[in-house]
Amino acid sequence: MTTTSNQGLQIRLHKLIADCGITSRRKAEGYILDGRVTVNGNTITELGTKVNPNTDVIQVDGNTLELAAVDKVYLVMNKPRAYMTTLSDPEGRPTVMELIYGVKQRIFPVGRLDYLSEGLLILTNDGDLANMIMHPKYEVEKVYEVKVFGHVNEAILSKIKRGVMTEDGLMKPKSVRVIEQLPNKTWLEFRLNEGKNREIRKICEAVDLTVDKLRRVAIEGLNIQSLPVGQYMFTTRKELLKALGLNEHGDKITIRKFMSAKKTLNATKVAKIVATTARPADDKRFQQFRKDSYYETVASIKEVKLREAQEKVALEVETLAIDKASHFAKTMNRSRGN
Repeated sequence: MTTTSNQGLQIRLHKLIADCGITSRRKAEGYILDGRVTVNGNTITELGTKVNPNTDVIQVDGNTLELAAVDKVYLVMNKPRAYMTTLSDPEGRPTVMELIYGVKQRIFPVGRLDYLSEGLLILTNDGDLANMIMHPKYEVEKVYEVKVFGHVNEAILSKIKRGVMTEDGLMKPKSVRVIEQLPNKTWLEFRLNEGKNREIRKICEAVDLTVDKLRRVAIEGLNIQSLPVGQYMFTTRKELLKALGLNEHGDKITIRKFMSAKKTLNATKVAKIVATTARPADDKRFQQFRKDSYYETVASIKEVKLREAQEKVALEVETLAIDKASHFAKTMNRSRGN
């Protein structure tokens, strides 16, 4: 481990970068490994490096960091679908940053909701708080509502509850339950403590479920029930810590759970009711609606519907023309008879 200054306050470099509102601690580690950070003119690529913010000159991409000059900002957003949870997107897709106005400070999203997901998102430049929310050791519970195709029976629920093996290892939610049954789709509630990248989608894919919609509704006691989609509100560190049940050091001091008003449905009873209208949720025919092929499938369905509509109109025009010709012929025959 390298120490760049032996006097005064010593802070880990990636923590300092996060505290200055540049990005989260995890991404700050990536900046260091990529050689984007210098200390006193020297490029640092070693994780665990400590610095003194009072005496060392730290730069990220050539920009000097000033810890004392950063005003902390805290936003709670109801993220809409089709927005990236990033500062920018190389493919030119819209990001959540485009929804925010009048914030001069550089803020970043805490955690991630993928492009097609929606719901509760915290944005801040407080790297310490962001770490409390994201790091597994703080056991901050995230609550998601997930709509999948078909009906979910007890066998599928049992597989999810036991945990599934994925390419990233064992994934197991804290809990999962059925909260609503539609004619051919099912709403599930997932509760997670860690929230790995795309964890719910990977769990669903492992048991052959196809996700239609995914939204995060709460983080511990913090929820967005009264916040419209695409809107955000300002809050404070104190209020966020209170909603999370944490003190300033990240210790759990009270239980702040989000309690949904939606009741748990008995999967076995529901399956009997919808057996004639809904296919089982693990039916592989639903997989054409998965994220990687969703837009092609939707476009194909629209194309088929458009072609059918055009053929219907053409048939109606042809039928009308035949009727007119027949009527004209009958009129001419009557005229000749007279």
